[in-house]
Amino acid sequence: MNTTTKYAATALAAALGVSTLAGCGGSDGKASGDTGAGSRTVTLVSHDSFNASDAVLKAFTKETGYTVKVLKSGDAGAALNQEILTKGSPRGDVFFGADNTLLSRALDNDLFTPYEAKGLDRVDTGTQLDADKHRVTPVDTGDICVNYDKKYFDDKKLDPPKTFGDLLKPAYKNLLVTENAATSSPGLAFLLGTVATQGESGYQDYWKKLKSNGVKVVDGWEQAYNEEFSGSAGGKKAKADRPLVVSYASSPPVEVEYADPKPTEAPTGVATGTCFRQIEFAGLLDGAKNEAGGKALLDFLISKRFQEDMPLNMFVNPVVKDAKLPKLFTEFGATVDKPATVSPEKIAKNREQWVQSWSSLVVK
Repeated sequence: MNTTTKYAATALAAALGVSTLAGCGGSDGKASGDTGAGSRTVTLVSHDSFNASDAVLKAFTKETGYTVKVLKSGDAGAALNQEILTKGSPRGDVFFGADNTLLSRALDNDLFTPYEAKGLDRVDTGTQLDADKHRVTPVDTGDICVNYDKKYFDDKKLDPPKTFGDLLKPAYKNLLVTENAATSSPGLAFLLGTVATQGESGYQDYWKKLKSNGVKVVDGWEQAYNEEFSGSAGGKKAKADRPLVVSYASSPPVEVEYADPKPTEAPTGVATGTCFRQIEFAGLLDGAKNEAGGKALLDFLISKRFQEDMPLNMFVNPVVKDAKLPKLFTEFGATVDKPATVSPEKIAKNREQWVQSWSSLVVK
């Protein structure tokens, strides 16, 4: 299913020449160190985009006595599949990275031991999709949206699109590049956004029209954003010619953060009427050797300290109500008030059919 990293904004930082912190402990795909009920090491199994500052992870160790070991396992889908294969005898104590497009797969396979994390009352109730059983804890949100190259639209004296419907207008013919919904997390999210807004009976007709309007489909986010999109730093170097791309609402702040010299305005904007919201979860793995450490880590993941550390490390939004966003996000980021959503149950029931239909219409 998804073969790109869950939050490609982290990859954007890498594409711009920025190294990111892997976290305390190993992250080479192999568990190491003492484990078990009496262990002072707690292992977090995650997709490759998990990132936290060294100071925050050290604070967790100081507060609890546990050291975090991060076991990175590819993109979100691949990491989850590995846990399903080792169900009951997990490689770690906590799994982080199942989002609302994958959540049903994790829950249907009984991967998690229920645990109500301390501080859950401070977490936005709209993100608590398993509130009745507490098998997973929401950790962050991110919005997949069409981004646009401000300079292109200023030069053309053309207003950028605002909604899914706008993308069908002749003015935007041959301007949009998106990712393959069968191979890319952002591509799938964009497809789900069209299902949510156009309906199950209307999304296919929408994609027929979008194809007629010249949408370009590439395998993954890296190619779309850094090679095809004219507004990104990578796209400028590649002389890209598509001023519209499916990316993240957090992409403009990232462009500012890693630009040299730093601009006073983000070079890219977000069409906020084209957004699909992803919610990312963590859970205590069934059969975890260090259950106490795992529970302490889940508590910490929704602490104000960790939540305020996340935006500049993973370029996602906190779920805790009193967590403040950094100035970079408030000044250059986009506010998405009404993102499109589809319930995890509906996604689980229809995902493969939607992707197959989309592929036959758009790719083949």
